[in-house]
Amino acid sequence: MLAIGFAALLAAAAASFWIQRQNEADSGLVAHTLSVEASLNGFASANERMETARRGLLLTGDPTFEQLMSGSLVAARTRLGVLSKLVSDNARQRARVARLEALLDVYERHHRQTLRFNATQRRAMLDGFANDAGVKHVRSVRVVVNEMAEDERSLLRSREAQQRSTRQLFNTALVGTAMLILIVAVATLLLIRRNLVDLRSSREKLRLLNEDLETQVDARTSELKRANGEIQRFAYIVSHDLRSPLVNVMGFTAELETARQAIAGYLQKSDRDGWDAPDAATRLAIEEDLPEAIGFIRTSTQKMDRLINAILNLSRQGRRSLAPERLDLTAIASGIADSMQHRVQETGTQLNVGALPSIVNDRLAVEQILSNLIENALKYLKPGRPGVIDVTGRIEQGRALIEVTDNGRGIDPRDHERIFDLFRRSGQQDQPGEGIGLAHARALAYRLGGTIEVASALEEGSTFRLSLPTEWRSGDENA
Repeated sequence: MLAIGFAALLAAAAASFWIQRQNEADSGLVAHTLSVEASLNGFASANERMETARRGLLLTGDPTFEQLMSGSLVAARTRLGVLSKLVSDNARQRARVARLEALLDVYERHHRQTLRFNATQRRAMLDGFANDAGVKHVRSVRVVVNEMAEDERSLLRSREAQQRSTRQLFNTALVGTAMLILIVAVATLLLIRRNLVDLRSSREKLRLLNEDLETQVDARTSELKRANGEIQRFAYIVSHDLRSPLVNVMGFTAELETARQAIAGYLQKSDRDGWDAPDAATRLAIEEDLPEAIGFIRTSTQKMDRLINAILNLSRQGRRSLAPERLDLTAIASGIADSMQHRVQETGTQLNVGALPSIVNDRLAVEQILSNLIENALKYLKPGRPGVIDVTGRIEQGRALIEVTDNGRGIDPRDHERIFDLFRRSGQQDQPGEGIGLAHARALAYRLGGTIEVASALEEGSTFRLSLPTEWRSGDENA
């Protein structure tokens, strides 16, 4: 409705503008007609003065009348030139102006002839002055002037009528526009009032929904915190309880190894002293099967010990209180790079640390995340390709983005999320590790109010993007 109303207002404004322009055009035509009449009257007046001066000259012979006539003739021609320009758009009036110019030329020639008359010819002309050619020319001029004046008066009446009609139409348009403005204003006020009522109602509903949502969020947050705490306690208890039997297994494995060595020594002594050697199966079990089995047990227990230590470390990190402080990420990343210089030089890798932003966050957690990302980039280089690792950063939309880019072996897109799972790895397993580092890094990033994402393709390198708030607050922690 408002759109229709404003469109109508625009149309009314355009119509009013057009009518105003038309009124100005009509006023211009009226003024033009008045100018034509004024010039025509000026020419007629000059013509009459010219005839009066001619008659005075003929009656008295006074040269003053000759000067007066010459001045009137010049004035008449000047007026006629102006009149010719004014009626250039009217063919009929233009023809009459040409007729006046011709009559004025004939009149001037006749006057010059009379100036050469002798006394007898002049007296004869005065006796028959009513039939003088000059008088006839003046009468002809009066007739043409009257015709032109009548036409101009007719045009003036027509144009004044048109002007009045246009003015009346303009007044009507103004009244209509005013009424339209009033209608649109009333409609606008009604619509605004209705929208305000709807807006107040919506705000009230939104307030109630927000209150309910805040209550639900608080409840869910409390549940998540409690569940997270329980998970951390469970991980600590499980890993702690697993360590006890693992220590026993490792201890008894050491005793088995000691016993095996004693039996092996006894067997060697029997060979030296010429005792009866055990059968081949017993010898094979003592010398090969038993050492291999003990080796497998030791390797498995050591791996299990590393896994338990990692779980304990994750549990401790989850319970550790964060201590935010101002961090120079450039200095932190450079320090990590310096600590890996031996490995960097050994592999011939180019490790570049660019200008990184400063943030407020927990130093230990940020160092662990960056250290893990840079170490992984250095660990999974492409054999036969000189390694290049770039650490860059910037501020974008109020968050710090740190990217660790390498030209290593890359990660299959199917494994982009899998590598962040606990104890899960991707690609060829030719490097030491338990599949904990990236899971730990992402968990720390969540606690710091951030995220870690990866963009990678096989044989094309990888880019790990760490996003952190520029200033960490307790509410940013992913509890």
